Amino acid sequence: MMKALFLFVCALLMAYPVFADPNAAGAGVRIVVPARDIARGETIGESDLAYVFVAPGNVMSGTVTGMESLIGMQTRRVLHAGESVRGDDVRHPILVTKGETVTMSFEAPGITLTATGRAMSEGGVGETVTVLNPGSFRQISAVVTGPGAVRATSGMGGPATRLASAKP
Repeated sequence: MMKALFLFVCALLMAYPVFADPNAAGAGVRIVVPARDIARGETIGESDLAYVFVAPGNVMSGTVTGMESLIGMQTRRVLHAGESVRGDDVRHPILVTKGETVTMSFEAPGITLTATGRAMSEGGVGETVTVLNPGSFRQISAVVTGPGAVRATSGMGGPATRLASAKP
């Protein structure tokens, strides 16, 4: 068992030179890589990641250098073990899916309005989605606040005004 593990680690070191000794002179830039292959749509945990050092010239723009920006995120594509990860390879987990009934809310000083709508796009926390009000057939832009919940944005004549004047 130990011999097999030793051989695996040796093979890994030869296959991925980025796993070189971080204390070596000129080790380079520390980046985050998947410790294993991670499927598209999978949520990333701390145990799925590792730090490696690469030569500064081999670091692509947007390469993630801190685990905290990947933990809890969902992959947009398959991430292969030992390969660099860019920020746009991940997204917040989807909390609103296309076609789902969502609760829309709008808050102004002294008033809170809520209505139901149908999501016309998908998104995670903080992302903007389009929502159709089934009573008025108007579409508004809203920010995802939680599972099945969105907040209409405010502005004169903007989505919040249309939400307030729309029939639920």
